Amino acid sequence: MISVIVPTYNEEGNIEDCLRSLSDQTIPRSDYEIIVVDGNSRDATRTIAEKYADSVFIQTSAKVGGARNDGAVASKGDIIATTDADCLLPRDWIERIAAGFEDPEVVQLYGLVDPREPGVRHILSLAFANAFSRIGHSTHTLYYTLGCNTAFRREAFFEAGMYRTIDAGDDLEIARRMRTLGRVKLDGKLRVRFSMRRYVQFGTLKSLYEWLYITVKGGDDEKYQYSRREYK
Repeated sequence: MISVIVPTYNEEGNIEDCLRSLSDQTIPRSDYEIIVVDGNSRDATRTIAEKYADSVFIQTSAKVGGARNDGAVASKGDIIATTDADCLLPRDWIERIAAGFEDPEVVQLYGLVDPREPGVRHILSLAFANAFSRIGHSTHTLYYTLGCNTAFRREAFFEAGMYRTIDAGDDLEIARRMRTLGRVKLDGKLRVRFSMRRYVQFGTLKSLYEWLYITVKGGDDEKYQYSRREYK
C-alpha cells in the first residue's frame, strides 16, 4: 500500500485535475490510497475532493508540513508520498515511486518538476531548479527535495520526526534528517507538472527571494508569509 497525501487550501480550481491524474495510474487503484488534508477551505475544495479521495479531513496541525504530518498519521501505507493540489501527476508516478523503494537502503525518494503553464521563462526557471537539485544530490551537499514530488519509507519518516511545521524550507530540512537514517535518492525520471502561479502573480524573483529569506531565518519570519497565499 502506498499512501498519497495532498494538502489543500481553497483549491477548487485545481484539485479535481490533480486527483483525476492520481486516480488514473498504471497500478490498480486498490494498491494505493489518496488522502486530502484541507486547511479549512472556504470554497468547494473538500466537496470536489470527496469524489476521488479515500479520506478528506481538516488538518489539526499548523501549516503545510503539519497537513502532511496529519495525513501520514491517518495513512495505512508502507510508503508515504506527497504532492500538491495544483500539480498534475504522470500515469506512472506511483509505479515509479514503488520501484524506487525496492532498494531497502532508500528512505526517501524525490524527483523533478516541469511547468504546467506555457512559456520559455517558466521552462528556464524550473530547468535551473532541476539542475540545482541534480548538483546537490550528486555532490551530497544539498538534497533539494520538493513536497510536491517526494516519498518516504513510513518507518523512517516517523523515526525522523516527520515535517517541521515551518513556513518555508521544510522540504530541505527533513531531507537532512532522513539522510541520517538511510539513502535519500533522486530519480530524474520521477517528474510532476508544477504550477507556476505563485511566480506569475507575485513575480519570480520576489517569490524566490521570500522563500530564501524565510529559509535562512529558520523557516518562519514575521516579515513574509509564504504559505496560504490567496491566488487570483
